[in-house]
Amino acid sequence: MLNKTRLSLFLSSMIVCFIVMRTYLYFSPGTNLDIGPYNIHHLYTGLILMVIACVPLIILQGYDKLLNFATILFGIGLCLALDEWVYLIATGGSDAEYLLPVSFWGAVVVIGLTCLYTLFVSYLAKSKV
Repeated sequence: MLNKTRLSLFLSSMIVCFIVMRTYLYFSPGTNLDIGPYNIHHLYTGLILMVIACVPLIILQGYDKLLNFATILFGIGLCLALDEWVYLIATGGSDAEYLLPVSFWGAVVVIGLTCLYTLFVSYLAKSKV
């Protein structure tokens, strides 16, 4: 059964997260999350959000508000992880390289493909393959 609300929440949370994060980091490129001597990349933050979100999404049914919130968290976490993943693969990993076109367009492609895949799966759910 296709849940159009969650589909919309998932897609919009990924896209909005990408726009907000890239805009913020464009204007403040040296921003890092440092805990003690450790730099916490948004890949790790994204993975933590996805783990927190996917457990209720897999197990629970009928808790619409909680599941909608978990869907948003999962979309944000996936956006963060995919963005950092492309950046670490396509560049040398410095703060300055994060703003390179290859990092930006790579993330656009990967997040765009994820959105297309999501829409494809929703099409399959509607047609009950």
